[in-house]
Amino acid sequence: MVETKKDKASAGSPKAGGRVLRFLLKWTFTLGIWAVVIIGIITAFYAYDLPSTDKALEVARRPAVTLLARDGSKMADLGDLQGSAVHVKDLPKYLPEAVIATEDRRFYSHSGIDIIGITRAMVRNIKAGRVVQGGSTISQQAAKNLFLTPERTFKRKYQELILAFWLEQKFTKDQILTIYLNRVYLGSGTYGVDGAARKYFGVPARKLSIFQSAIIAGLLKAPSRLNPRNNTKAAVARGKVVLSNMVAAGYLTKTQARQAASSKLYYAQNQRAQKVGRYFVGWISEQVRGFVGPRTGDVTVKTTMDARLQAQAEKHIERYLAANAKKYNVHQGAAVVMSPGGAVLAMVGGRNYRKSQFNRTTQARRQPGSAFKPIVYLAALEAGLAPSTKFRDSPLTIKGWSPKNYDGKFHGEMSLKTALARSINTIAVKVAEHVGQGNVIKTARRLGITAKLTSSPSLALGTSEINLLEMTGAYAVLANGGQGIWPFGVEEIKDAEGRVLYRRQGGGAGQVVEPRHVRSMDNILQEVIRTGTGKKARLRRPAQGKTGTSQGFRDAWFIGYTKNFVTGVWVGNDNDAPMKKITGGGLPAIIWQKIMSDAHGDGATKKKRSVAKPKPAKKEKSFFDKIFGGLFSSD
Repeated sequence: MVETKKDKASAGSPKAGGRVLRFLLKWTFTLGIWAVVIIGIITAFYAYDLPSTDKALEVARRPAVTLLARDGSKMADLGDLQGSAVHVKDLPKYLPEAVIATEDRRFYSHSGIDIIGITRAMVRNIKAGRVVQGGSTISQQAAKNLFLTPERTFKRKYQELILAFWLEQKFTKDQILTIYLNRVYLGSGTYGVDGAARKYFGVPARKLSIFQSAIIAGLLKAPSRLNPRNNTKAAVARGKVVLSNMVAAGYLTKTQARQAASSKLYYAQNQRAQKVGRYFVGWISEQVRGFVGPRTGDVTVKTTMDARLQAQAEKHIERYLAANAKKYNVHQGAAVVMSPGGAVLAMVGGRNYRKSQFNRTTQARRQPGSAFKPIVYLAALEAGLAPSTKFRDSPLTIKGWSPKNYDGKFHGEMSLKTALARSINTIAVKVAEHVGQGNVIKTARRLGITAKLTSSPSLALGTSEINLLEMTGAYAVLANGGQGIWPFGVEEIKDAEGRVLYRRQGGGAGQVVEPRHVRSMDNILQEVIRTGTGKKARLRRPAQGKTGTSQGFRDAWFIGYTKNFVTGVWVGNDNDAPMKKITGGGLPAIIWQKIMSDAHGDGATKKKRSVAKPKPAKKEKSFFDKIFGGLFSSD
C-alpha cells in the first residue's frame, strides 16, 4: 500500500508527540509510585528492630577489669575503658573541631547524609584505584555506634541510613556530635574521647592540648594501628595531618598548627608497664569470668605476677634466643616461674606477644623427654626402691623396641641416683617396667599432670605430650614438701565498691607425696645439677632440676626448683623443626640459671660476660642414633 501525504503528516503531528510524552509521564509517575512503595516497605521492614535512641546521650559499656600485680601496681585494663560522658560544650573547642575537620567538614550543613561528600569520595577513590576516602558522615557513624553488634550487611547499612535521618530529626547537631564522641572506639579497648584522653595522656578530655586533641581525632582512621600505645611515631604523624586539616577548615592558622606540632607531648605514665606480662594477662583474663560469673560492674583483680621477675624472664628468653636462633635453628621459647605453693610469678609464652599470641606455656603440648624421668623415679621410691638401688645399664628389647643411650654405649651397674643424674635411658625404662607403667601414670596424676599419657615402654622417656605449666607444676609438688598444688594466678577479686568477690584460701590436694620420698628426690635431683647433665644450671645455693630433650632435638627443657622458686624453661620451634643439637643441658639450663639467679637476687656472675652460646651436643656414635637423629636421647 502506498503511504499518502496525509498519513505522513498524521504520524509527525503534535498530537502523536503528545501521546508519547503522556505515555512516558504516566509510566514515570507509576514507576515512581512503586519505587516509593517499595522503599517504604523496605524501610518499614528494616526499621522495626532499630536500636532505641531514648538513651543515646547516655554511655553504656561492658564491665572493665583492672589487673594488678602482686605489689598492687597496675598491669593492664581489660574490657572497655570509658571515661565520663562529656558534652561537646564542655570540651576544649579544638577537639570537636579536629574531628569535624578530619571526618566531616560539612557536618553542620548536611541533613545526615552528605551527597556532595559521597560524590567527592567516589571521585577520589576512582582516581586512586582504591579506597582512600570514606563518605560516611558523623551522623551515620553515630548511628552505627548505637548498634550493639558490628555487621557488614545491606540491612545494617540501610538501617544506619534510617537511623542517621532519625537522629537529625530528634537531636541537635551538638547532641549528635556528643553521642559520637562518647561512643566511638579509639583503640586499646577504649571508647569515647574522655576514655582515650585518660588512657593515652593521663588527663580528662577537657584538659587535652591542641596536639593531643589532633592525635585523638587521628585515631578515628585506624584506632588500633595509630594509637600512641602501639605506635607513637605513627600517631604523631597522623596528628600532624589532622592539624593540617584544621588549617584547611579554618579552625587554626598555620602558625598555630606549627606551634602545636612542636609542643611537648605527655603520655600516661603506665604506658610502658603494660607492655610486660602480655601472656600472663591473656592467661588470667580467661579465668576471671569463671571466678565471678557474668558481671555488670567493674572489677579489680589482684594477681600473683611479680612485675620485676616477669620483665627479667622476658628479657632472658628474648636475649638468648636472639643470640642463638640462626646458628642453632631455635626460634621460640617459653618460661614459667612459680612459688612452691603454685603461685605463678612470671609467664613467658613466647618471644613476641604482638607477633604471636599463642601461649607456649599453657597451649603448646610438647614431649618433655628426660624431664619426665623424675616421675618414674618417684614411682620407684614409692614402690620400695631407694636412691642407692642398683640397676644394670645393658641392652634391652621390649616388643621389638630397643632403647639406646645418648652416647650409644652401655655403662654397667649403677645406682638410681647416678642413673638419673647421667640420664641413662635403659635404666629409666627398666625402672618403669619394674614399677609398672600404670603406677607411673598414677604418680603423674597425683603431681597434677592431666595430659594424655600413653601406656607404653617409651613412657619413661617422656614421649607423651605435656604443656610446660603442668610439667613445672609437677616439680613444684616436690618443692612444696609433697603437698599437691594447682598453678594459679589470681589472689583476690573486688568489685568497684571494694567488696571481695573472690579470695584464694588454701588450695591444693593435700599431701600427695610422703616427705621421706621428697627428701630422696631432692637428693637425686641435686646430683643432676652438681655432676650430671644440668651443670650449666648451677646456682649459688642448693637447687634441684632435670634436663630433657625430645626426639630429634625438637624440644629442649630444663625444669628445677629451690626452696623459694620453681622454674621451667622450654625452647624449640613452632613448626616442630629440629634444632641443631640443642639439649636441655644447654640453652634451657643457661636461661633457667639466669632467671633463677634474678629471682633469688643473686644477679649475674661478677664478671660481665657476653651472651652464652651453648656448644652443640657431641656427635652420636651409635648406628641407632645416626638413623633416628637422637631419638630418646639420654639428656
